[in-house]
Amino acid sequence: MHSLNWTSRLISRALRSSFSTLLDSATGATTKGAAKPNSNRSRPRFVSVVCGFAKDNLRHKYKPGKYGEDSWFKASTEQADVMGVADGVGGWRSYGIDPGEFSSFLMRTCERLVRCTHFNPQRPVNLLAYSYCELMEQKKPILGSSTACVLILNRETSTVHTANIGDSGFMVVRAGEIVHKSEEQQHYFNTPFQLSLPPPGHGPNVLSDSPESADTMNFPVKEGDVILIATDGVFDNVPEDLMLQVLRDVEGERDPVKLQMTANTLALMARTLSLNSEFLSPFAISARRNNIQARGGKPDDITVVLATVAM
Repeated sequence: MHSLNWTSRLISRALRSSFSTLLDSATGATTKGAAKPNSNRSRPRFVSVVCGFAKDNLRHKYKPGKYGEDSWFKASTEQADVMGVADGVGGWRSYGIDPGEFSSFLMRTCERLVRCTHFNPQRPVNLLAYSYCELMEQKKPILGSSTACVLILNRETSTVHTANIGDSGFMVVRAGEIVHKSEEQQHYFNTPFQLSLPPPGHGPNVLSDSPESADTMNFPVKEGDVILIATDGVFDNVPEDLMLQVLRDVEGERDPVKLQMTANTLALMARTLSLNSEFLSPFAISARRNNIQARGGKPDDITVVLATVAM
């Protein structure tokens, strides 16, 4: 175990060093090239809500920021609104490891780092990188793996910056159409990219991707845009056209109660379809494309973070 601590800390220091360089260069570029803020311009913000279900409600009691092995966070500062989700890889449970601890630590640390002075609203990958580094430096190792997706609204530039690693993801709806969405990252079918810290002796057999492997995007947002960020329990079970029908109804919505009702609807829809053995789910369709005969939904933890952009 001491060897694991020493190795993980060595790796985390190397990661921290490389991301400090990225942070400094990105911050420097922002400072030198940024225009002076226009105090007369309205600044966008998120109106956001959350809903979800644990796959096994009997095993998992409700805890803030968690639905089973899924975790999420929301944070807001004067310069940015930030949302994120993470999905602990459930296979670790057979080794006596709680997959939810890894994802929960990542999201709690991201939330804390948003409020630090070095937070850069253009670099969501930095949040993942520094959270992962802190996880690897813990005296008591937090073992496991997780996918993650973080989304930042830079309120000064009305621009959203995203970092996604694995098969959690996001979707942006405007004027009834999907205008931006993440692409899942898979090594092969049902094996997503993931941040990992395996137990001693398992390293060579465990997939472990670096935070800089995350797929990053940035794009401007407009008033009324609907933004969904969710774990694969949603995307694997709800067809895109059905999801779009639900999200269209809340374009421009500022009432958090109505937004919460839509988040509840989407989460319950994912939950219901995941337990339907006859439904040809997106997961089953993907399995068939990989020559695996499958039918029905995919029971899983489900997390929905839903927001609209208000100016």
